[in-house]
Amino acid sequence: MPEMIWHHTLQKIRDCGVQGFVYLAVLLVSAVFVWMLADLVRGGFAHLSWEFMTESPRDAGRAGGIASILVSTVLILLVALVTAVPLAWATAVLLTEFVPVTSPLGKTVRFSLFVLAGVPSIVFGLFGNAFFSIYLGLGFSILSGGLTLACMLLPILTSTAEAGLRAVPETYRLSAAALGITRTAALIHLIFPAAAPALAAGLLIGIGRALAETAALLFTSGYVDRMPGSLFDSGRALALHIFDLSMNVPGGDMPAYASALVLVSLLLCINILAMKLAYSLQRRKILT
Repeated sequence: MPEMIWHHTLQKIRDCGVQGFVYLAVLLVSAVFVWMLADLVRGGFAHLSWEFMTESPRDAGRAGGIASILVSTVLILLVALVTAVPLAWATAVLLTEFVPVTSPLGKTVRFSLFVLAGVPSIVFGLFGNAFFSIYLGLGFSILSGGLTLACMLLPILTSTAEAGLRAVPETYRLSAAALGITRTAALIHLIFPAAAPALAAGLLIGIGRALAETAALLFTSGYVDRMPGSLFDSGRALALHIFDLSMNVPGGDMPAYASALVLVSLLLCINILAMKLAYSLQRRKILT
C-alpha cells in the first residue's frame, strides 16, 4: 500500500513538472513576441502617419511612405494566389476524391509536396530567377515574383485543402451517391462548403507566408520602389523593403521600424483570422 501511494505521488510530481514546463515554454514564446512587438511599436509608431501609408518612398526610403510598396506587395500576392490556389485545390481534390491513399500516384504527389515544403526559400528564388526571369523572359517583375511565390505556396495550400476535404464525413458522399447526385455536383454543393473553414484557414496561412517572404523575391520581383504600372514592372515587396532599409540605407531605421510594424500588424490580423477559422472547424467536427 505505501508503495502505491509513493508511486501515485511520483506520478503527480511528474505530471506537475511536465505541466509547468509546458506553461513555461508558452510564457517564453509569448514574452518573445510581446518584446518584439513592443520594440517595433517603440521604434516605428511615431513614424506612422496617413502620409506614410499613401505616399511613395523618396530618398531611397528615408522619406515618403510605402504606398508603392504596398501596391507591389498586393499585386505579387494576387498573382501568387490566382496561380497557386486553383492548382493546389485541384490537386487536393484529386488526392482525396479520385486517387486511393495507397496508390503510387498519390504517394508520389504527397512525397513531392513534402520535398517542396522543405526546400529553402532562397532556392525557390534562384529557380524563379532562372526559369521565370531568364528562361521565360519575364525579367525582374511582379509576375516573376508572384509565380515564384505560387510555387512556394503549393505545399501549404494543397496539404491544408486535403486535410479539410478528408475531414468531411463520408456520409456526405454516400448520401449524395444514394440520391443520384454526380460526384462533381456533390463536390461543389456539399463537400467544398463543408470544408470551407479549413480551405479558408489554409488560404490565410498561405497569405501570411507570402507576405513575410524576402529571399524568394530578392531574385525575381526586384528592388524598384516606384509605383508599378503593370505586372511586367519590377516591384519591391514590403518584407524586401524592410530588409533594404535596415541593411543598405543609412538613416533608414525609423522607416524600417514603421514598415515592419505595418507588416507584423497584417500578419497578426491574418493569423487571428486563421485561428478563428480553425476553432470554428474544430467546433464543427465536434457537433457533427
